[in-house]
Amino acid sequence: MKLNFSATLTLIAMTAPAFADVTISHGFSTFGDLKYGPDFTHFDYANPDAPKGGTMSQRQLFGTPTFDSLNAFIIKGDSAPEVSVHIYDSLMVRANDEPDALYGLIAETIEYPEDLSYVAFNMRHGARFHDGEPITAQDVVFTIDKLKTEGHPYYRNLLADVITAEAESETRVRIDLAPGAGSGLLGSIAELAILPEHFYDTVPFDESWMDIPLGSGPYVVTDVDAPRAITFCQSPDYWAADLPVNVGRNNFECFNYEYFVDDTVGLEAFAAGEYHMRVEYRSASWATGYDFPAAQQGFVKQMLIPDGRPANAQGVWFNLRNPVLQDIRVRQALEYAFNFDWTNDTIFYGTYTRTDSFFENTDMQATGVPEGAELALLEEFRDQLPPEIFTEPAHIPNTGGSRPRDRNDLRLAGELLDAAGWVVGDDGVRRNADGEEMRLEFPDSSRSLERIFIPYTENLKALGIDATFEVIDPSSWTQRRQAFDFDLSSTAWSVATTPGSELRAFYGSAAADAEGSNNLTGLADPVVDALIERVVVASSREELNTAVRALDRVLRSKHIWIGGWNLGAHRVAVWDIFGIPQESAPYDFFRNVDFWWFDRENYDALVAKGALDEGQ
Repeated sequence: MKLNFSATLTLIAMTAPAFADVTISHGFSTFGDLKYGPDFTHFDYANPDAPKGGTMSQRQLFGTPTFDSLNAFIIKGDSAPEVSVHIYDSLMVRANDEPDALYGLIAETIEYPEDLSYVAFNMRHGARFHDGEPITAQDVVFTIDKLKTEGHPYYRNLLADVITAEAESETRVRIDLAPGAGSGLLGSIAELAILPEHFYDTVPFDESWMDIPLGSGPYVVTDVDAPRAITFCQSPDYWAADLPVNVGRNNFECFNYEYFVDDTVGLEAFAAGEYHMRVEYRSASWATGYDFPAAQQGFVKQMLIPDGRPANAQGVWFNLRNPVLQDIRVRQALEYAFNFDWTNDTIFYGTYTRTDSFFENTDMQATGVPEGAELALLEEFRDQLPPEIFTEPAHIPNTGGSRPRDRNDLRLAGELLDAAGWVVGDDGVRRNADGEEMRLEFPDSSRSLERIFIPYTENLKALGIDATFEVIDPSSWTQRRQAFDFDLSSTAWSVATTPGSELRAFYGSAAADAEGSNNLTGLADPVVDALIERVVVASSREELNTAVRALDRVLRSKHIWIGGWNLGAHRVAVWDIFGIPQESAPYDFFRNVDFWWFDRENYDALVAKGALDEGQ
């Protein structure tokens, strides 16, 4: 395949066994032309005149509401995810107004042949870590080798098609790729945080630790109060401050993140001005929790910021490693027991849309019955797929009804459980032919989920299932999830605008038995594996959409989850002390905050009014 790029230099290079076109470019896009040419000065959504200084204080980005490690790349410990966001540079950086484009950061250019047998990065002279040591090709080799062999299972799956990484000089690294690795892997490699090999001479890579990590990015860790808070402040003389990808970016002097196990306490702290930006995940809080004095006086703003990315793959995932859940009829019954309509109206204030697809709100979502190219692709696997794949529309879950216990849905669930051999006894308990009771454990670390899932487990109990939703401490939940010690798990996975090899980590057979992997369900299916590979090697957006639709349809037919809910926007509350670029970038809200700035005049005005304390 030949990928199209603007402003690239195409060379003829000798490769075995034949001559091949080699593309060298300042940027990379999986499909189509780059928006920004080699002489661009800044991203369109950046304000090059944004003032510098001030602090962005906010609630933790994501993950569990605690941390006990600053090593963000391994399975051990609860790491602070913000570490990998702020202190490490990557070879290239994503443009948030293009679906799949990256531009050079550590790498000045990217190089690859038409057959994608390798990718090479030519690195910038002057790139350096915070201790002044240069970032070399050997650091890239070290990073890839460590992540592939000792890193979190996510990285091991992501880099499975990397054969070798070699430093051809101080500033040039070549990575050889397996046949059929696909163009998406090039972007995945380009986005890896580059780690300093010399730092790990004294710090073990494969252990959890609280040492201050050494990076090369715009910020350094300056204060750690585990598990409550972590602060990053600008690195003096940051080497890449003036590169086009960073113009108008990294405007805050510091970022401070506050962690709250109890989200109610977190909202109270925000209302008191203890931190100043909050992404609100709870619809009830959004609807009723922002009536405190600062909000009433206009000092705090509520914003709905459109999200141009695919909706998260969010829902309740079934652990198929449990023999009880291996029966698809049981999983279908559990699906019927979740009453979305009642939950949405009663608990979510009617704000959400049901998530039907693993690729919701995209052109990659399967709809209706398969047709055209999707049908042709599925035909290759007809003998391995249920017949209804070809004759029935892509599975859409029931929505429930206006009462918490929808009688029709519970009746259908009961019939499925009966057919699966789980029969209700005189005592109202479901047992199988061996007399074993049906028990399901649903642990989580978030108390805010109780209001959603206790009604759900009550429905399960009405069916004769001994189901429990239990809130446990975050560290215990992390350990249990890594060991797959659960039956049901409420989890949301972000979905890439251009999916690729990362799908192996979520749905691939190789990840099914890897402790700590993102394949929560333990799904191991040859058709799913084959369709993932079709996604990975897609040579056009149309081909990618076809392959993902087929994958989506097959995944939905397996009933491995209860699809959750989505909004299509970010609920963001801010104290009115920040400037925000007029032109928004649709594809990554969390990194777009890097382009905000501190409004000193507004801040001083709120201090003068007594709304905020000086130095907050």
